[in-house]
Amino acid sequence: MDLKINSTLDSFKKLEIEKKKQDIRVGVICGGISSEREISLKTGEGIFGALKSSGYNVQFIDFKGDNISVFKNIDIAFLALHGKYGEDGTVQGVLELLKVPYTGSGILASSLAIDKIFAKKIFVFEEIPTPDYIGLDLKDPVNFDEIKNEVIKKIGYPLVVKPSREGSTIGITIIQGESDLEDAINFAKIYDQRILLEKFITGRQITVSLIGDKPTALPIIEIKPKSGFYDFKSKYTAGLTEYITPAMLDNNLTEMIKELAVKTHNCLGCYGISRVDLILDENYMPFVLEINTMPGMTATSLVPKAAAAAKISFEKLVEIILNYSKLKM
Repeated sequence: MDLKINSTLDSFKKLEIEKKKQDIRVGVICGGISSEREISLKTGEGIFGALKSSGYNVQFIDFKGDNISVFKNIDIAFLALHGKYGEDGTVQGVLELLKVPYTGSGILASSLAIDKIFAKKIFVFEEIPTPDYIGLDLKDPVNFDEIKNEVIKKIGYPLVVKPSREGSTIGITIIQGESDLEDAINFAKIYDQRILLEKFITGRQITVSLIGDKPTALPIIEIKPKSGFYDFKSKYTAGLTEYITPAMLDNNLTEMIKELAVKTHNCLGCYGISRVDLILDENYMPFVLEINTMPGMTATSLVPKAAAAAKISFEKLVEIILNYSKLKM
């Protein structure tokens, strides 16, 4: 482990939250009503078990969006919701109205990060390298001829077509030419009317997990799916993906990628925890694909893998995230 990480992690050894574990009621909020509900429940179960084993007064709350009174019986919300109506600032706003502190990013950062089109606009403004893209809003009838012309002028093929406000690679297609564009857009439209068309870059998939109020970058992970594409099945099925932690990168490149991840986190105003996904092209140039403000915490999830490489147990990781909960107003 490098000295910079080691010295920073020393500050996580004694957390203020530990002094209050018997006095506060922690609610693990998971489930939700998005297409990622089942993954959210698994994340919630892992977090609940970790807090329970660490001696916290914790409740498991399967939130289905129909009863916010459950939030009034807790002192802190540990958010484990994925996707729309949970990761997008919606529940964060409810908790702020109720004056209940919660883990992770606030309303604005959450809503910006989940919308890949808006996030990429900010990346471009902040000079964060990101693949060329076109954002579509399909409220009106779709003119595929216009879209095809715009693709040829601005980004070319191959490209990635994905819903702007979904996670876990739901609704995503990689296409090689314009003959597949219409089907890919229609598939993505099942999940969101906002569609991202993004230049496909061949390279190594890497991810950087960040924790704390002044974000500390954990060891970089390289993701090598056996299928060649890190899809939903590759993400959540044990054995289908190889994870190299830390990624085999030289020191200068490692530091550049970590600094880029921190800049990405900060430019959207993220807080407490995030995960930045990147592609490293054949010339060793990193491009930011997206940032996740509520990354998964299941047995196959990336943040726990990165924490383990930094000698942080799952229980301690959960406690660190909880320690930085607060009202974001």
